[in-house]
Amino acid sequence: MADHFQLRLVDSRMLAPTVRHLAFERVDGQPLAFVPGQFLQIHFHYDDGTPTKRSYSVATVGDGSAPGVSIEAGRVEIAVSYVDGGAATKLLGELPIGGIIDASGPYGRFCLQAGDVHPRYLLLATGTGVTPYRAMLPQIEQLLAKGGREVVLLYGARNETELLYGEEFEAFAQTHPGFTFHGCLSRQPRAVPRAGDRSGHVQGMLAELAPHEGRDIAYLCGNPNMVDAAFAALKECGLPVPQIRREKYISSR
Repeated sequence: MADHFQLRLVDSRMLAPTVRHLAFERVDGQPLAFVPGQFLQIHFHYDDGTPTKRSYSVATVGDGSAPGVSIEAGRVEIAVSYVDGGAATKLLGELPIGGIIDASGPYGRFCLQAGDVHPRYLLLATGTGVTPYRAMLPQIEQLLAKGGREVVLLYGARNETELLYGEEFEAFAQTHPGFTFHGCLSRQPRAVPRAGDRSGHVQGMLAELAPHEGRDIAYLCGNPNMVDAAFAALKECGLPVPQIRREKYISSR
């Protein structure tokens, strides 16, 4: 059963023009135990008193535990997209440092699995759907250290200002052979292009990577249209459904 607890805001900064990074600590002083890739639910009420909740993947970068192993983190970090008129946007956008919210979790199975033996991981994301992969970086480091593995992150955005945590992924790629980061920009290229940049949508890059049943396992997280299009493209390439893991992000008001 998921745990219920309160979170206190300790830090806040803008990641992009419409996305905020929020860092919390549990009010009870306990660490959060979670498997990278899982999410929390934030509980609150509409103005009329009706209870509601929103889900946010944990973006916290923890220790270097093996895939599938739970970690404990003192900080709970999430990325929140601005939704015009959204109740959660109002709550979290106006929350002051020291402000307290109700939460529960962790939930979800969108996690790296210890039993996976595939040589290459294809990680696809758009928007805040990239946050689970940020939390997975220490586990990806462990995978690569064993040798014989490759991880490719395809991250779709309209322009470079919307590549959340992009500099962190770039830095990780530079220090970890076997990890490749491609910023897939659909509307506007960078002012100073980088070698990994691609034009267009993330699912459009799959042909370049030539996914293969005997080599690849794929993770898809973000906009439902991207997830559905990439899922169809991967199946056309012959990837079995059990080798395609999905999580859709829907912006709720």
